[in-house]
Amino acid sequence: MKLNQIRKWHSALAPIVMLPLIMTVCTGVIYRLSKDWFGLSRDQVHFLMSIHEGEYLGHTLEPFYVLFNGLGVIWMLVTGGVMVFQNLKRSFKS
Repeated sequence: MKLNQIRKWHSALAPIVMLPLIMTVCTGVIYRLSKDWFGLSRDQVHFLMSIHEGEYLGHTLEPFYVLFNGLGVIWMLVTGGVMVFQNLKRSFKS
């Protein structure tokens, strides 16, 4: 796959992957800090974990949310890494 194609796919999928990832990261961090720093109980912040894990989608779709979130992270890391590696390789040749 050429670098231009990787850039195209990376930039096309980034907005789709970004919203669930931001939601997952924010709810996970807020959940942990709420419990550890602010002393809230597990029951008080369980709604955050429900959002974090995609429980609101129901038993059928929850595993797909987790799967696609994970695949999205892997995709962004791999394609981003390829682009960084290609840019580094190109700059060392110059």
